[in-house]
Amino acid sequence: MNDLVRQHTALSETDLEWLHLLVSEWQLLSDLSFADLVLWVPTLDGTRYVSVAQMRPNTGPTSYQDDMVGHLVPRGRRPLLDAALDEGRIVREGDPEWREEVPVRVESIPVRREGRVLGVIARNTNLLTVRTPSRLELTYLQSASDLAQMIAAGTFPFPGEAVDMDASPRAGDGLIRLDADGIVQYASPNALSAYHRLGLAADLVGQHLGQITAELAPSRGPVDEALVKLASGYAPREAEVEGNGGVIQLRAIPLKPKGTRIGSLVLLRDVTELRRRERELITKDATIREIHHRVKNNLQTVAALLRLQARRMDSDQGREALNEAVRRVGSIAIVHETLSQNLDERVEFDEIADRVIAMVAEISPGKVTCRRNGRFGILDAEVATPLSMVLTEILQNALEHAFAQGEHGTVEVTAVRGEPRADARLLITVKDDGRGLPEGFDPQRAGNLGLQIVRTLVEGELGGTFDMQPGAERGTSVVLDIPVQPQK
Repeated sequence: MNDLVRQHTALSETDLEWLHLLVSEWQLLSDLSFADLVLWVPTLDGTRYVSVAQMRPNTGPTSYQDDMVGHLVPRGRRPLLDAALDEGRIVREGDPEWREEVPVRVESIPVRREGRVLGVIARNTNLLTVRTPSRLELTYLQSASDLAQMIAAGTFPFPGEAVDMDASPRAGDGLIRLDADGIVQYASPNALSAYHRLGLAADLVGQHLGQITAELAPSRGPVDEALVKLASGYAPREAEVEGNGGVIQLRAIPLKPKGTRIGSLVLLRDVTELRRRERELITKDATIREIHHRVKNNLQTVAALLRLQARRMDSDQGREALNEAVRRVGSIAIVHETLSQNLDERVEFDEIADRVIAMVAEISPGKVTCRRNGRFGILDAEVATPLSMVLTEILQNALEHAFAQGEHGTVEVTAVRGEPRADARLLITVKDDGRGLPEGFDPQRAGNLGLQIVRTLVEGELGGTFDMQPGAERGTSVVLDIPVQPQK
């Protein structure tokens, strides 16, 4: 719609915002009218109309099999559009049109904003299945007529009340028509069933909806007054009411077809099962986070025990082996700590990488600077956990073997994330400017326990490749190539 309006019309950005607000609401008008709606806007030169939006009803057959958006028609071909635009009134004159052997009643509703007519809504009703209307259908049509008059007067939609069409109740979910005093004149079967879910034992018709709703909902002190006003339809609002184990979503729409409120529409939907499932998911998420939190605490306890044991070791070699184990356990604990703060099993690995780098840098025998370049991005937990251990081992190996006591140096971790596609890969390079590899060193065969762990995790768990080679000028470069899931 933005492109069509800006390309073909003289409407301003504020006018366009009004049309967007209208389109966010007009599914209700379409359903209440049992009719297709097409929004026509005059072109810049005033000689044609362009259709910028279309809506089909959920409550009846469509009048248009084809998509009408983007169609241009010259002025004069559709007299009802001309009359509605020029005279600023709803036009219903004329005989039904025949489209593919289907009679269609056409009406035109001017769209007004601040006294100006921006365009015209063509309301097209398929008359093929016309029959004597029921009480529900009569209520729908009367409500649609009131809303159409409000659109023509520029009082609907309500400014600042943008509606989420997917989340808000629709006419078919449940509809209640109130008079000016908030008394129920009509309640659809779905609406009545929703109130029975809240614990209502009687009929709704003739009852004051606000008072009945407040009685069914648990006592909340001052909130009751606001609930009474909302359910009485005095202002355009949305709320949820919970009682007797049921939850219903309410939306009030004041009806002011001639400037004075004559009553209200209350749309409602039974969302009991939806909210129950949401609560189950929240409980499940909380449980998962608590599990990660406890695992992190247990791992930190193990690390503390290993650290205590290391302090009691007389052997330097044994003490260092235990300290290495402390750092390995610590890297896994960092991942679980991050997962305990998330709602899903995916983590932002850059934070984990920075913490691992800081943790391992504490063992540096010299004045070595560690830094990270690039972004790892978001990774699944099953990738983050082994990758944190791999990164710990590689950094630990570099700091222990690349630099002598008191020697200055740099260790740089670079991450390059591939394009977000199914076969995306993460390329990690850990490069130091230390003494380099010993002569004849084969990283695929030789190496300490740390390198064996790296090879096993990278090739076995992560399904990637691992390589260690001399740097371009000096030092060592370790390259990891790992497949990853696309970022969401």
